[in-house]
Amino acid sequence: MESVGSIIMYVIIALSIIVFSVLTVTTRKILRSATFLLFTLFAAALLYFKLDYEFLGAVQIAVYAGGIVVLFVFSILLTSHPGHNSERLVSRRRILGCVAAVATFAVVAWALLMRCGQALASLPQMENPKIHEIGLALMGTGEYQYLLPFEALSVLLLACIIGGVVVARKR
Repeated sequence: MESVGSIIMYVIIALSIIVFSVLTVTTRKILRSATFLLFTLFAAALLYFKLDYEFLGAVQIAVYAGGIVVLFVFSILLTSHPGHNSERLVSRRRILGCVAAVATFAVVAWALLMRCGQALASLPQMENPKIHEIGLALMGTGEYQYLLPFEALSVLLLACIIGGVVVARKR
């Protein structure tokens, strides 16, 4: 059985992920939104560390919190005025959107509980993979290995940086 402190820590991390995620999409200042995204990604890394996935937590901090958020901030500073507020969105269908969101959540929750409810109770004990196995999976070229998607992602990020520089030079 888990200790009370562990459960409290999980609740604090989960609430911080929820709060910062909502703040990320609701704030009108774009640079502040990127900062809230950074906090969300750090909280997700804390969750990985709490689950004893140290490697995944370190990758979360290095790649997403470090690299992606810096890329977002770089592109924001190059393409817009970060101090200005974005325009307020006006929608007459806000209630319909909220009803659709709640209905979608209910359907997804029901589907997950029906599909995974009993399977979660009888999961076998798993062990963490070794660093060597993770390295082979990430940098291998065989089946179920990810070198090609990893390289495609790096080309995509490079194209984003070049696009930001081109947009900034036109001004």
